[in-house]
Amino acid sequence: MAKHLNKSIGLLGGSFDPVHKGHLAISKIALKKINLRGIYWLITKKNPLKKKVHFPLEDRIKLAKKATKNFSKIQVLYLDKIVKSSRSINLVNYLIKKKKFKDIYFIIGSDILLEFHKWKSWKKLLKLTKLVVFSRRGYDKKSKKSIVVKFLKNNKITYIKNKPILISSSSIRNKLIKKF
Repeated sequence: MAKHLNKSIGLLGGSFDPVHKGHLAISKIALKKINLRGIYWLITKKNPLKKKVHFPLEDRIKLAKKATKNFSKIQVLYLDKIVKSSRSINLVNYLIKKKKFKDIYFIIGSDILLEFHKWKSWKKLLKLTKLVVFSRRGYDKKSKKSIVVKFLKNNKITYIKNKPILISSSSIRNKLIKKF
């Protein structure tokens, strides 16, 4: 990633099962609106809150790298083996310790905000990062009443009002399943 005066970085984590244009769209919006130096896509082997993944890890990493190849400010990382965990708190602690990241923006959708309080060490994660919440159709109103929002009292949360991104990994998987 190119060196800029701004040291802020964004983290967009998940299983990317599969990666899609929505991931790129929110990354580009975050880079511009928050003026980030770069965004790291942290691909995990499996989301601990989901039953299973549908595509092999190697394919997901390869597709994510292919999707971001023309975007120098987006870097794909798989740290689960190094950190020996797929938990966000452990990945963030690693990045702070090893990469010396300080100004970290943790990027999620409003749908994730509803379950964020179920994440391991979520309060510590919120102390170490600034939360950036992207609009997801059907979740925005509910998410603003979430446990996390009540805990933070809207401090340290940046809401990004984006045009609806009408694509999701779930919808892509469902279309593929219907084909076969």
